[in-house]
Amino acid sequence: QLQASGGGLVQPGGSLRLSCAASGSIASINTMRWYRQGPGKQRELVAQLSTGGTTTYADSVKGRFAISRDNAKNTAFLQMNSLKPEDTAVYYCNFNLRELLLKFESSYWGQGTQVTVSS
Repeated sequence: QLQASGGGLVQPGGSLRLSCAASGSIASINTMRWYRQGPGKQRELVAQLSTGGTTTYADSVKGRFAISRDNAKNTAFLQMNSLKPEDTAVYYCNFNLRELLLKFESSYWGQGTQVTVSS
């Protein structure tokens, strides 16, 4: 239900823009998040964006990454600038959303998209 895209191979200092689109019978989407899991590391929260526009970033990406959303398209974006080798990871999107005909929100995950930063 969540489709992430935009990963790839980029040189240090480069940029990438990730997208994550939700599809299906969606009533509402609350918080949108991006996580990442590097080689041999635990999954960590990179950025999150609430419906009210409040953003939170991991210290390691502050000033370099920006999360945004297009509510009309049920899509989240992660603009990643000044990429470093340590940003290499599989990036996952995560939405809290409510499906039509359901009363409560659930957490949904995208399939992950690989980002490799290397010269």
